[in-house]
Amino acid sequence: MPDLLAARSQMAVSLGFHILFAVVGIGMPLLMVIAEQRYRSTGDPICLELAKRWAKGTAILFAVGAVSGTVLSFELGLLWPEFMRLAGPVIGMPFSLEGFAFFIEAIFIGVYLYGWDRIPPRAHVLAGLAVAVSGAASGIFVVTANAWMNSPTGFEMAAGKVTGVDPIAGMLNPMTFQQTLHMTLAAYAATGFAVAGIHAALLLVERHNAFHRRALGIALLVGAPAAVLQPLSGDVSARAVGAWQPAKLAAMESHFETERRAPFTIGGIPDVEARRTRYAIQVPAGLSLLLHHDPDAVVTGLDHFPRRDWPPVTIVHLAFQVMIALGTYLALLSLWIGWRALRRHDPCDSPWMLRAIAVAAPMGFLAIEAGWTVTEVGRQPWVIYGLLRTADAVTPMPGLVVPFVGFTLLYCALGAIVVWMLYRQIIRSPRHSEWSRVYSPREAARV
Repeated sequence: MPDLLAARSQMAVSLGFHILFAVVGIGMPLLMVIAEQRYRSTGDPICLELAKRWAKGTAILFAVGAVSGTVLSFELGLLWPEFMRLAGPVIGMPFSLEGFAFFIEAIFIGVYLYGWDRIPPRAHVLAGLAVAVSGAASGIFVVTANAWMNSPTGFEMAAGKVTGVDPIAGMLNPMTFQQTLHMTLAAYAATGFAVAGIHAALLLVERHNAFHRRALGIALLVGAPAAVLQPLSGDVSARAVGAWQPAKLAAMESHFETERRAPFTIGGIPDVEARRTRYAIQVPAGLSLLLHHDPDAVVTGLDHFPRRDWPPVTIVHLAFQVMIALGTYLALLSLWIGWRALRRHDPCDSPWMLRAIAVAAPMGFLAIEAGWTVTEVGRQPWVIYGLLRTADAVTPMPGLVVPFVGFTLLYCALGAIVVWMLYRQIIRSPRHSEWSRVYSPREAARV
């Protein structure tokens, strides 16, 4: 059991670190492409400066993400050999496609960084768009493999071996659409609001800094729509979890008893021994309505499953509540931003809105970490749901605590380097005032 705990802890730290860079690798290229396209259409040099700075940030984060992703690929083989033996024939295709997308992204990042004034403007924008599309595709292929772990399909079992593999059916498993949609929207929302939050905080000090105002507008253009759509994709995902992983759904909601007109639980702390949730707000028939669109529907509780098949209820429930709370804040903030935009009110003119956006800066990433905790811990005790238990998939190799500590220190060092490099990019931002030059009527309208 100590080896199992060390292996799971090392995998959790590696995934928790890598996911942040994977998310930014999906969202940041879209920001730089929008900034460059605005420069091409308006001639605004500030947008050009934004595109170049965001391109450098994308390259930095891409490089670190490549390192952490390589570590993860080794860990899968070294720490989880039984998992790879069983799952490899099915998930090999999405991982191969992810590698293909990764190399396309690497090639076009080079073209984008060194192609300024060397290739035609339209080709340069298309190179940036290729980075954005391949980055999103890379994330989608990886999440496809994870979705298969939650709803394994596309194969047959014979004498404990995987046979009759249909990799396409494995990739198009019942959880693929829901998970990939939810994760892609989360990436755009988290990246958009992280960038917007940083520039909103700086605008509270330098209200008329044109660089921060342009950056804030572009970041919200990416983050706000994704944050509004995220609760809708979450509803679709939750109903799929209820259909394919009812034990996980019961743990998410801290729902112990199978019942009709099941309540929706807000907050609270699960008391597993007493099979109740303390300090929670119960919405009568809310869970039945959300899952089945029928307030009288029966919802399966944890009592339907053997105790040894229960996920860690407290961890899963609390992580789910954190994700919901943070996602709700971002969605409501986005609706507020959209309402002001419809009334043609600049968010930079509202100190309260700038404060609200600044507070939201880390929320998307925290929600993603909480969401992946729900996904991975909620699947326990299975590493492949209903097929392979986590305890049976781990390597029997002793002494896993040493590499766990070593890799954790490596990630801390890489994280510190990235923070410093990005800090230098932000601190050295231009100090152009919004009214430091005279605008033509057409330019003023765009501002």
